[in-house]
Amino acid sequence: MYIGLYGFGAINQLVAREAVRRGHEVVGAVDIRPDLLGRDIGEIIGLGEKLGVKVSKDPESLLEADVVIHATSSYLDKVYDQLMSLIDLGLDVVSTCETLAYPYYRYPVLARWLDQEAGGRGVSVIGTGINPGFLLDTLPVILSIPFNEVRRIEAKRIVDASRRRRSFQVKIGIGLDPEEFKAKLKKGELTGHVGYAESVLLIAEASRVKLSRIEEGQEPVVAEKPVEFNGEKIPAGRVIGIKGWGRGFVNDKEIISLGFEAYLGASEGEEIRITGKDYTVTWKSTGTPGDMGTVAVLLNIAENTPSYPAGLLTMVDLLPFKPRIKPI
Repeated sequence: MYIGLYGFGAINQLVAREAVRRGHEVVGAVDIRPDLLGRDIGEIIGLGEKLGVKVSKDPESLLEADVVIHATSSYLDKVYDQLMSLIDLGLDVVSTCETLAYPYYRYPVLARWLDQEAGGRGVSVIGTGINPGFLLDTLPVILSIPFNEVRRIEAKRIVDASRRRRSFQVKIGIGLDPEEFKAKLKKGELTGHVGYAESVLLIAEASRVKLSRIEEGQEPVVAEKPVEFNGEKIPAGRVIGIKGWGRGFVNDKEIISLGFEAYLGASEGEEIRITGKDYTVTWKSTGTPGDMGTVAVLLNIAENTPSYPAGLLTMVDLLPFKPRIKPI
């Protein structure tokens, strides 16, 4: 398969390495960073050999691709023009943009336009990743299949932020004063985690449930004592990560509850609890690596784009079944 990369930061550099390992051909990479432009992607990702493909500003350098993996920003209004440029070239797109995972919530008009253009050009566009995209939405839906009726879905993910890339550590405000963190979050200078509501709505759509209310939020996790980080000490009272949530209600009854925590020294893991009419099942893991897990999801979805219908898709559209949530 011929793969193009739009955005050549940390995630798509990992994608490039894994794509080559899987036997795919990377035919182009687009970015605007001066330190990347004109350089061979094999050199950048440390393959020890050149691949004959250089980073370019021009999306048309991706024309030979069968599918483009897009990884630049979390918000659809910021990447809409980028996605449209790829659609106009007749290219299928798999994107890490978190709000594209369920774009009808924050960007209904942009979502409609994307769907119309993609459908008209006969290509598919989908937003996905490890979270949102799988761990706190698609996986809970899959685990709810052996239930005749589901009453409640709860899912939680905990990540040790010290094991994540620097850009992730920055966006969750590590080392900041808590009030400074809150101010930057409010101004949009920090994002924390993006996608709580999107994950809630993916579950609701998969289950054919109309929610009456959605809540989401996040707050800083503050060090109770000094914490070692990158050879320095973060003093007590400073931010060491975030804790966030997304909740979906039907008639004031909470039926979907999602939680995400990422802080220094956290004990990693995921837990999903499905409460049914007749029984309850709890699934636990020892933790999923965020970056490589994201790469795997992106490539596994990208490799199957020829079988997808044209238009704007969500992960729910790819599932061959629908669970049954029936709140009491």
